[in-house]
This record gives sequence, C-alpha cells and structure tokens, in this order.
Amino acid sequence: MHGHVEITEFYQGVSGFLVGYYLALAAMNALAAVYVWRRGPASGRGGPRRATTAPLWLLLAAVFGGMGYLALGGEPVSLSRISLPESVRAFLNQALQPTWYTLGTFAAVLAMFFARRFWVRPAVAWVILNLGFAFLGLSMTDPDFARIVGKPDNVPIVGMIFLLGFFTWLGTRRAVENDERLARGEPTVEQRDSDKVLVWPDLVYIELICMVGLTAFLIFWSLVLQAPLEEPANPMNTPNPSKAPWYFLGLQEMLLYFDPWMAGVVLPALIIFGLSAIPYLDRNMLGNGYYTIRQRRFAYLVYQFGFLALWVSLIVIGTFLRGPNWNYFGLYETWDVHKTANLNNVSLSEYFWVGLWHSQRPLAPEDAGAWSRFGYILLRESPGIVLLAVYFFVVPAVLAKGSRFFRGLYAQMGGARYALLMFLLLMMTLLPIKMLARWTANLSYLVAFPEYFLNL
Repeated sequence: MHGHVEITEFYQGVSGFLVGYYLALAAMNALAAVYVWRRGPASGRGGPRRATTAPLWLLLAAVFGGMGYLALGGEPVSLSRISLPESVRAFLNQALQPTWYTLGTFAAVLAMFFARRFWVRPAVAWVILNLGFAFLGLSMTDPDFARIVGKPDNVPIVGMIFLLGFFTWLGTRRAVENDERLARGEPTVEQRDSDKVLVWPDLVYIELICMVGLTAFLIFWSLVLQAPLEEPANPMNTPNPSKAPWYFLGLQEMLLYFDPWMAGVVLPALIIFGLSAIPYLDRNMLGNGYYTIRQRRFAYLVYQFGFLALWVSLIVIGTFLRGPNWNYFGLYETWDVHKTANLNNVSLSEYFWVGLWHSQRPLAPEDAGAWSRFGYILLRESPGIVLLAVYFFVVPAVLAKGSRFFRGLYAQMGGARYALLMFLLLMMTLLPIKMLARWTANLSYLVAFPEYFLNL
C-alpha cells in the first residue's frame, strides 16, 4: 500500500512538470515555424526551405501540445501513452553498459566529424534538439530515471549537456561555413564581419541585458528547485554513493582504472601540461583567429576525442550511471544498494604466467637479497614492461616511418617535439584502453609493483 501511494504521488508530481515541459516545447516549435516562414529563404542554399520546414515545426508543436494534454491529471493510463515502452528501456539499459557506451561515444565523435556538413544544417540540428527533448520527456515517466535526473544537483548538469551540444554545433557550423568560403576563395566570416564596435554603449548594454536576464532566471530557479542542502557531515553515516562535485567526477571515475597517485596527480598534471604545451607543439599557423576544421583536422579530432569522448563522457558516467557502492547502473535501473558486481581483477603478469604458460609467477627465494628480489619482481612484470616499452617507444617510431601523416608531423616538428606530442597522445589513449580492458577482460594493471606501491 505504501508503495502504491508513492507511485501515485510520483505520477501526480511528474504530471505537472510534463504539462509545462511539453507546452514549452510546443511554443518553441511554433515560434520556430513563424521565424522560418517570415525570415527563412523560400528555397536555395544558405538556410532551410520555409515551405518544407515551417509545416514540420508546426506539426511538432501540435504533437508536443497533445503530449502535454495527455499528461494532465497524472493518470497512469494517460502517462503510459507518453512513456518509453518497457522493451525500449531494457534495450537502452543494455546498450548503455560501459563497453558499448564507450565505443558508442567514440563512434559518435567520428560520425560527428565525417558527417559535419549534414548535422550542422539548422533543420537537422533542430530535429536532433527536439529528439533530445522528447527523449528526456518520455523518460521522465520512469521513476528511477526521474529520481536521478531530477535531483537538484543533477538538473544543472542536464542543462549543461544541452548547452554543450548547442555550442559544439555552433562552433562546428561556423567552421564548416568558413571551410566552404575558403574553398571558394572568399574571406572567412570573421574577416567579413571584422567591423569594430565600442565598449560603450554596445558591449555594456549587452552585458546589462544578460545580467538582468540571468538574475531573473536564477530567482526563478531558486523558487522552483530546493537547494541541495543536507544535514551536517556525520562520519558514522556517509552517503552511498559518495560523489565528488560534477567537475571532479571524471577524476573519480579514473580511480577505477589507475592508482590514486596516477588518477589524482599524474594524469591531471599531464592534462594541464599538455594544454600549456599546445602553442609550442602546434606548428600549423592556419586557423588562427577563425573557425576551421579542414585546415586543422588533427587538432580538431584530438580535442573532440579528449574532451567529449573522454572527459565529458566520464562525467556523464559518474553522474547518471554510478550508483551505490560505485556500481554501474542503467538509465532506467533501480539503484539497489545490495547489488554486487563480480569482478576478478587480474594483472597482466597473472594472465601471462598463469593463464598463458600455466605456471606460477616468478617468486624470489626466501633467502634472496634485496637486489635479487628486485630482479624477480622485474621478471614477474616483464610482460607489462615490454608491452609498455613497445607502446611508448616502438609505436611512435613505426608511425613516423610508416604513416604519411605522422611522417609529415615528424618532419615539421622535429624529434623532440614529435616525441613529446606522441607521449601525450599515447597517455590520453591509454585511458580508454584500460577502461575497455577492465570491462572486457577484468584486467586491473599492466604493470603491478605492490611492493613499491606503484601500479599502472
């Protein structure tokens, strides 16, 4: 009976949210239809065709309006009509398992790069935005999803995901437009619109309007969402899961794959050092002062892979997919504190000596001296040491000789810059390699020196 009351209260609470949510989406699409019809070109290059897109946006407005009408009253039968089917939720839970989620993120970044001319079109981007909003609305009828996404701590993260998508689209659209203009021999958009404006009154007026609008928005936010304040910290009753602030969740997720000294000190320091070294490593003088992808394909792919496919992806995992005991949960899976994950963490040396050679790992005799014990430790971890030596020393040399692109990089940058660049790239690539190895083969460390508290 108590559970039934909770479900009824949930449906009534989510009903009010969905009514306003879908009505806002309907108004958004109706305004888009009016804008396209009045301002958009009737046909041709450079914008959406108003005869095609304006009716489509009106149709979307009608669909969202109907979904808002179905959400009235909070009746389970009506809400079930605007909910994702159970089979779809089960499929998404399975598809968002860590291995498929990570590989799908990498594939999405590559698809975004190769199909950039398609998805930067305003009509296509608007459809993608509506699909994202529709997915969020359909998912909010699931109690487990709504409980996670609706937390006051997580609401701004959801908003930042949409903002990240918008600004990624905006920068990519400007880059594609500049690439097309440069191919036609025309100046870039930045060169064309290089007229200077005065700080007063132009910039100050814009900042004042933004300040007033943002203040009004924050007041509305504070009235709608309660501040996530909790009772004073109690060492006898710690939250489960205990999560860092959202901007540190990527580092907290990396603790699963690296030792604390590596995930908390070395990798963040390499990120800062790598970003600081970009002006000294990048010899490509094109693309300064304007957006472009064609002239800086390598830099664009490396940045999008490191930022979107790794950093943002880890934050999303830590926020929405990590539950009690830091176990991995699907989007629509109940966060059960009793869930256990049976992981047998195995080091590479154990795979090599025990699994491949069917023998024990080399152990030093009891009467062995310090240097003799150290030699046995090196022998024990020799598979991982050899593998890392090949990874960090042989791979850059092979690429410099066998790859046309990397051969050109080596010729432009010289040996020292090229070696530093490849070290940073390989360290960045080591993270997804270890993530996939942990999820697929339970591989904990490539090299493990527990005697010296040093593992990698």
